[in-house]
Amino acid sequence: MRSERDRPRVRLGIVLSSGGVRGVYAHTGFLLALREMGVEVDAVAGCSAGAVVGGVFASGTDLQKWADTLATVQPRQFWQPRWLHFLWSMLFRQGRACTGIASTEPARNFCRENLSVRRFEDCQRPFHALAINIATGRKKVFSSGDLATSMVASGAIPLLYQPVEIDGELYCDGALIDLAPTDAICCQHELDVLIVHHVAQRAGGTASLKQAIQGRWAMIEILNRLLYQQRPWYLSDDLLAFRRCPCGCGAIVVVVEPDLPELSWPLTHRGPEVMAAARLQARRALEPHLEALCHDPRRLDDKVEESSVGVGSKP
Repeated sequence: MRSERDRPRVRLGIVLSSGGVRGVYAHTGFLLALREMGVEVDAVAGCSAGAVVGGVFASGTDLQKWADTLATVQPRQFWQPRWLHFLWSMLFRQGRACTGIASTEPARNFCRENLSVRRFEDCQRPFHALAINIATGRKKVFSSGDLATSMVASGAIPLLYQPVEIDGELYCDGALIDLAPTDAICCQHELDVLIVHHVAQRAGGTASLKQAIQGRWAMIEILNRLLYQQRPWYLSDDLLAFRRCPCGCGAIVVVVEPDLPELSWPLTHRGPEVMAAARLQARRALEPHLEALCHDPRRLDDKVEESSVGVGSKP
């Protein structure tokens, strides 16, 4: 029998999807679960909420310290809308030079306060953040330069936040073009396994929408539904699915899509509940396959052909 020392080193990466404030809590719970299971991560990519959490994690910040910060965070720490300025600009200046309700500076400061390093190049593990270039409409994957600026650019929701300028170009929320940038790290870092944690909210039907717009922040609910209309190639509607990297590199793509409590923008009071649910479901999904994921991914080959595995379908 081969000893632990003789086993080949499996290279594993993670991709954290967009998902608003709920996504920030959910991805944190997922990462806590990975740490508890002893899963080593070699590379990280994220979009929007996933870029925020991924950047904090890749920088080397202690996950429990970050989770404790989120437990007490208030919306004003990342969201300070200038309503009067916005209304004045729209009514009396016909919207000239008005690109968003709020500046991204509070969010950028919040990110910086929770990072252990300031630049991508100094991160403990490679990290890539996805945003969209407003001028070209093309996606941009950041992997160098100022970490907090790119993280915030990835999550700058159009209209709510002003775009972020980087090297003379304007960028905003990468969810407009790709909910989870699987292509950012899989082949580039020669990964054997890529785990996608997908928490972007699903758009419900007409009845669901009518109910949602009767609540607070109805405009944001409509915007969220427009952002998250995409259906990525890897989804299965189950808690766990196995795929193969479409680039042809042979890497196994493991998709975890938990069923989480709702959390509307920019509220945070149910955040710990979301975090706990994501943490529990990640462990439930991955623990039965942990040995294969960490030591011998080829044992999962027979599962890749299936659309999903029976570990708890969503209702």
